[in-house]
Amino acid sequence: MSREIPEVAVEALRAAGLVVEVNPVDRAATREELYLGLPRADAFLACLTDRVDAALLESAPRLKVVANFAVGYNNIDLPAARERRIFVTNTPGVLTAATADLTLALLLALARRLAEGEALVRGGRWKGWGPLQLLGLDLEGRILGIVGAGAIGSAVARRAAAFGMRIIYHSRSRSSRLEGNVPGAVRVPFEHLLREADVVSVHLPYSAAVHHLFGERTFRAMKRDALFLNTARGPVHDEGALVRALKEGWIAGAGLDVYEKEPSVHPELLTMPNTVLLPHLGSATRRTRDRMAMLAATNILAVMRGERPPNLVPELSALA
Repeated sequence: MSREIPEVAVEALRAAGLVVEVNPVDRAATREELYLGLPRADAFLACLTDRVDAALLESAPRLKVVANFAVGYNNIDLPAARERRIFVTNTPGVLTAATADLTLALLLALARRLAEGEALVRGGRWKGWGPLQLLGLDLEGRILGIVGAGAIGSAVARRAAAFGMRIIYHSRSRSSRLEGNVPGAVRVPFEHLLREADVVSVHLPYSAAVHHLFGERTFRAMKRDALFLNTARGPVHDEGALVRALKEGWIAGAGLDVYEKEPSVHPELLTMPNTVLLPHLGSATRRTRDRMAMLAATNILAVMRGERPPNLVPELSALA
């Protein structure tokens, strides 16, 4: 394991007779540490911060499975894994509710300027109630544009609808899951969503096709009073373009849980009052992380028994 995960999964692996080695330092493993540990490993429980490329896989001749502790797996070279007949698994489903809740928390914090208000109180600068103090955005009747109508995007739409927001969404195909649970939700072209949404929320898995999908052109196409949320993957937005959009008033604010070059954050974002910035907390609840860890352990144990892992990524289904 490249870093410490919930103990429930470590105990399950050891109870099954596996020798488990865990990075003793609570940080992402370095490339050198991975190259030292993987040659003797049959299974690797990886985190999204681990770059599992062809060179790393080549150094691990015994490796049978990479169990990613995340839903996304763009950190893993799938063609290289396929060539070496190494299973790659992820942890879908169990973090949907936690990430959707976090997205709504981010939206509320940004719309109602909660971070600014807390800083005012904590800094001893609050002089009392005022009729024009920190006026924010009402959510009721506003249009939320969901980009990526998978499980998390659909869950966000359900929660936002409960606040009285109108839902439009863009995805490659019509989402019966979203439309079936959110009356009035409408699938629209991407340009229409940018033009009409008061809040744009990103829920796309990362791939080269969506790299910098949100850049200067897309930010300029949004409403000047629109809010931008990204709780998916950082490289979906161009952080430099986002800074310009916020400075020059192309959009009104941004709430981020992910960043283009994590853990680095564009320094100008840190100074902007019209942002809410979180340290990648989407799935960070005790129950969710326990369930993610157990899914990863279950996938490893299945492979060690010679079985198809239950959460094999679709691109490698031919291996099973």
